[in-house]
Amino acid sequence: MNSPERPLETAPETGNVQPGQLPPEPDLSMQEYYKLQQDLFKVILILTAIIFVSVWIFYSLNIALNYLIGACTGVVYLRMLARNVEQLGRGKNRVSSSRLALLIGLILIASRWDQLQIMPIFLGFLTYKVAIIFYMLRTAILPDSN
Repeated sequence: MNSPERPLETAPETGNVQPGQLPPEPDLSMQEYYKLQQDLFKVILILTAIIFVSVWIFYSLNIALNYLIGACTGVVYLRMLARNVEQLGRGKNRVSSSRLALLIGLILIASRWDQLQIMPIFLGFLTYKVAIIFYMLRTAILPDSN
């Protein structure tokens, strides 16, 4: 058992948490990475909402919903990418490219199903890239806002 004055430790040879112990606090760089993830997801959700409403107003609900399907796929893609990047420091040497099958599958389904349109879905998928560019420009122009 651990005494109250002795800090909790992890097993040095495995890095796993021993029974009865709390997991170690992530280091500063991982905390920054998690904050970056949260900020990016907030920007993506805000952009998706603004674009969805705009497309609904200027085009139709069907096209807006197609855009929303693509945007949701982009969020899932970005989350999968973030998980792969997070595992890079934990023994994994490269980022897997299997998540691209997500987009390919969605485009194949959209090409076969009459109610789905490929272009709004693809543009919705690219919303995560717009969010990354927006976040990068915001941090470059206003570095103190973070």
